Amino acid sequence: MDDTQERTGPAELQGEPTEFVRRIGLFQATTINMSQMCGIGPFVTIPLMVAAFGGPQAVIGFVAGAILALADGLIWAELGAGLPGAGGSYVYLRQAFQYRTGKLMPFLFVWTAMLFIPLTMSTGVIGFVQYLGYLWPGMSQGQGDAVGLVVTALIVLLLWRRVENIAKLTVGLWCVMITSVVLVILAAFTHFSPHRAFTYPAHAFELSSNHFWIGFAAGLTIGIYDYLGYNTAAYMGAEIKQPGRTMPRAIIYSILGIMAIYLLLQIGTLGVVDWKDMLDPANPASTSVASAVLEKAWGKGPADTVTVLILITAVASVLAGLLGGSRVPYDAARDKVFFRAFGKLHPRHRFPVLGLLTMGAIMAAGFLVGRHTDLATIIQLLTTVMVIVQALAQVAAVTVLRRRQPGLRRPYRMWLYPAPSVVACVGWLVIYGYADKNSPGRHPIEWSLAWLAAGCVAFVLWARYEKVWPFGPREISEEYLHPAGPGDGDSTGETGPVAP
Repeated sequence: MDDTQERTGPAELQGEPTEFVRRIGLFQATTINMSQMCGIGPFVTIPLMVAAFGGPQAVIGFVAGAILALADGLIWAELGAGLPGAGGSYVYLRQAFQYRTGKLMPFLFVWTAMLFIPLTMSTGVIGFVQYLGYLWPGMSQGQGDAVGLVVTALIVLLLWRRVENIAKLTVGLWCVMITSVVLVILAAFTHFSPHRAFTYPAHAFELSSNHFWIGFAAGLTIGIYDYLGYNTAAYMGAEIKQPGRTMPRAIIYSILGIMAIYLLLQIGTLGVVDWKDMLDPANPASTSVASAVLEKAWGKGPADTVTVLILITAVASVLAGLLGGSRVPYDAARDKVFFRAFGKLHPRHRFPVLGLLTMGAIMAAGFLVGRHTDLATIIQLLTTVMVIVQALAQVAAVTVLRRRQPGLRRPYRMWLYPAPSVVACVGWLVIYGYADKNSPGRHPIEWSLAWLAAGCVAFVLWARYEKVWPFGPREISEEYLHPAGPGDGDSTGETGPVAP
C-alpha cells in the first residue's frame, strides 16, 4: 500500500470516517516541531532567563535546556517510532502500564493534557499581545484581551481543514519563523559588543552558592519550556508517513536546529541590550527584547517590520501546538478512556472536531487568566503538571516496554541506553523539586498533586461506569506487536543512530 494512501485506525462506523491518513513527511514533520518549539517563546523568555541567573550567564539555561530536550527527545524518538499512533504519550503510557494498572496512566495523561497543552499554547498568545504592544504602545488591557481572543479564534479556524493543507501552511509559517529569527540574529551580531555579552557580575559562577543552583533550576525550567514542541509530530503519529524513519529524524533535527538558533539569539541579544535593561519593567527590552535589538541596530522602521514577522511566528507556534494537541483525546476516546464524542473526526476534513474546539476554549480561558498573572509562574505551573504525569512516566515507559514487549519492532533505539533516560529523569526531577522555591506563594507542586488526585478520583468514577479495571478485568492490547504493514514503520529493521 502506498504511504500516502495508508490509513490507520479502526474500521469506519456508520459511514463516519474514524481513521487518520498518513500524509506528513519528514520535512513537514520537522517544520511542525520547529514552529511549535520556537514561536514567541525565546523572544519573551530571554529577560526571564536573565532574571533567573542575574546576568548574561543566563546562556547556561538554554544549554541546560537543550541537553534535557535532547535526552528526552531520544525517549520520544524510540517510543514514537515503535508505537506510531495518534495521541503520542497516550499510546506510549497505555501500552507500557496496561499490565498492572489497566487504563489509569493513559487516563491521567489525557486528563492532564487537556489542561496543560492548551494552557501552554495560551502563553504563546500572551507573548503575541506582549509584542503587539511594541507596535501599539497605547493598547489598553481590554484591547489586548480582545486581540488575544480574536487570534485564538483565528487559529482554530486555520486548523479547520485537512491535515495535508495544514502541513503546507506550517511550512510557510516555518519560513516566516526562520526569517524573523535570522534577522534578529543578524541585527544583533552587526552591532555586537563582546564586552556587554561576556562581562559577568561578581560571583556569577559560584557553584557553592545556593543562589546559583536555584537560578539554574529556574533557568532549566524556562529553557525546557522554550524547547517544548520537539514532540509535536509524535502526537500526530497516525498521520506521519514511514514513522519509524520520520519520527526520530524530525525530533532530533528540530532539537539541534533550535538549539543553534537559541544560542545565537541569546548571545547576540546580550551583546546589544544591557542585561540590566531587561530587568527594568519600564524599559521596552523587558517585554519585547527582540524589537529593542532591531531598533538599536537598524532603527525603528526595520524593528517594526521584524516585529510583525515575530507576531506571525507566534501564531505559527500556537497553531502547530494546537494541531498536535487536539489529537491527544482522539485515541483515548476510541479506547473508551475518555468521552466517546472526542473519538469522532470531521466527516470531510478528517480532524478531531471536539478535541480542537475544547482545547481552543481552554486556551482562550488560559489566555485571559494569564494576562493578569506572571508568565514565569504560568510556566512553573504548567511544567510541574506535565512532569509528574507525562515526562517521568515516559522515562519509565521505555524501560517497561523493553521488558514487557521485547518483540516490539523498534525501527529506532535510543543511543547509549539507559544514559538518556537517566539524564532526562534527573533533569525533570530538578525542575519539579525546585518549582515551589522558584514560585514563592504560588505552590505549583501542591497544585499539580491536587490535579493528579482529582484525576484519580475521576478515573475511579469513569472505570466504574465503563466496568474496567479495578471494577473489571484488565484489557491487554498489544496491537503494535503485529503492525498492519510497512507504512507503520520500516521494513528495514533499522536500529541505532538516525542516518541523515
